[in-house]
Amino acid sequence: MRTRRGICYPKPDICVEEKKRVVKTRDFMGCRKRQRLTPETAGESDMFDVLPDDIVVSILSKLSSTARCPSDFINVLNTCKRFNSLALNSVVLSKASPEMFAVKAKNWSESAHRFLKTCADAGNVEACYTLGMIRFYCLQNRGSGASLMAKAAIGSHAPALYALAVVQFNGSGGSKNDKNLRAGVALCARAAFLGHIDALRELGHCLQDGYGVRQNIAEGRRFLVQANARELAAVLSSAAASSINMNTWLTWSSHPTPRASQSHHALPGCPLLSDFGCNVPAPEAHPANRFLVEWFDARGGMPGAGLRLCSHVGCGRPETRKHEFRRCSVCGAVNYCSRACQALDWKLRHKAECAPVERWLIEEADGVDGDVAIDGNDDVIAGS
Repeated sequence: MRTRRGICYPKPDICVEEKKRVVKTRDFMGCRKRQRLTPETAGESDMFDVLPDDIVVSILSKLSSTARCPSDFINVLNTCKRFNSLALNSVVLSKASPEMFAVKAKNWSESAHRFLKTCADAGNVEACYTLGMIRFYCLQNRGSGASLMAKAAIGSHAPALYALAVVQFNGSGGSKNDKNLRAGVALCARAAFLGHIDALRELGHCLQDGYGVRQNIAEGRRFLVQANARELAAVLSSAAASSINMNTWLTWSSHPTPRASQSHHALPGCPLLSDFGCNVPAPEAHPANRFLVEWFDARGGMPGAGLRLCSHVGCGRPETRKHEFRRCSVCGAVNYCSRACQALDWKLRHKAECAPVERWLIEEADGVDGDVAIDGNDDVIAGS
């Protein structure tokens, strides 16, 4: 049977021998057809042209799952038309690593938005979580952002579960009456079970304070110690994998002293929250949190009129209504979206900077403008 151009259709299971070279023309189901080689092009053809699509997709899936930055994947898309087509396969996008979605806030565009949406539609939970955080907090599309985070949480994505817990604790996107402390504790427990350190720390503080759950101080302390142990184990394993000399930053002291730092990039280390007296580097923020920090830094650090950002340098969450976040009960100058952020920031820098509340009240009485409300609508967090 011939086509209109007079070319014969390939027959299954027939081999054509040309100049002692055998080329199979069998068409595999779901794979790209192998090209027939003429005597003129047989010596010039690349074996990549006859490589089945499923093998290329498998290789690209491995690349996307190990990508350390978006450019690793973008360079593949720009290599050739075949790579550009196969790299956008749903199997490849569903296995992409979190670092592949580490988009800079200054580079945010409609094309970046579409790419994240395509990855989310392919079932990538990291893309669902990252795009959900961006839509919820940056683009102020609360319903769509919460839906994407919930989709990631259904896929047992621990950061998404913890993010939804913070939303429930604060009633983010709604009023103060929309807080659901029991739901927040349940989400934290699930995230902690999956190994999320901040969720385990948050759960420990909730049990200690009786916040959304029956108070159990002993169990709360046990969870906090467990969170510190996991934090230290994670740092030690990452240091061993990167061949870093741990003696340069891992120190031991029976009476650890806090160290203040003016810059987030120059933080010397984070003392563990228990009395271990062991200093470790500050935990690396998730790409979604880094995006939030960059997004609001580019806008002067103000998410809106009368709204504040979480004071923990690695968080980036903004308030969705006035006086949503809890403030420090000692100085009233800082506020946090969660107890976990408060505990981390206390050890990172705030312990050395916190001033007594009397000074803050005097400044308010003198008419000094400030973002901290004293009308009783704010919750407070006691200093650690």
